[in-house]
Amino acid sequence: MTEAIVRDDGYLSHSIWEHSETVAQLYRARARDEAEEMTCAAQAVELLAPLAAAGDSLLDAGCGSGYFFHSLRRRAVNLSYWGIDASPRLIGIGREELTRYGLAPERLQVLRIEDFQGAADHVLCMNVLSNIDNYHRPLERLLKAARKSLVLRESATDGARYAWVRDDYLDPGVELSVHVNAYDTGELARFMESHGFAVERIADRRSGDKPEDVIGHPHWWTFFRAVRKNA
Repeated sequence: MTEAIVRDDGYLSHSIWEHSETVAQLYRARARDEAEEMTCAAQAVELLAPLAAAGDSLLDAGCGSGYFFHSLRRRAVNLSYWGIDASPRLIGIGREELTRYGLAPERLQVLRIEDFQGAADHVLCMNVLSNIDNYHRPLERLLKAARKSLVLRESATDGARYAWVRDDYLDPGVELSVHVNAYDTGELARFMESHGFAVERIADRRSGDKPEDVIGHPHWWTFFRAVRKNA
């Protein structure tokens, strides 16, 4: 009889974010403030700034290496920054690089959204939920955590599209697949509204409401700004 093999590293072993040296180098350059600012990061700051009061907290869910901290810092948007990401590799980069800019390492935590419990005045989530199996559970977790507002950027269009595709841009010899989902715009908005938020859809500046290929597959990038009604 052949013994079963039971291990607890399946999530990281199958995570594309742990298997791309190219992505790691890019996220390090961003954490060092050596790479050009992402258009979506600049737009997200503009959406958050009118809602931010001095001393408010921000949770960046799926923060990568925490480079959004620079977008706030450059514009002197006074939000107390916290970041979580499921990738130990990317969080490690952020902890190494962002201390020189004044961000304490403990402000970046290795944590999946599904495992998160807590609250912040404002929540940011960009380019994360489109690459997981579905948005309902993690988005509800973030909506419950957001005391005042949530800014979301995901692939969204008229009618949902779900795909499970091979990522051909990983390290040599790594064969992994990833979700490439586009959610229905109206359904996303109604879901957020059902949790007590006034929701505004905003055209993505980078893509201009046109599909953009990422790893060879179309993404319909869209911003949503959700403001809690009783805040």
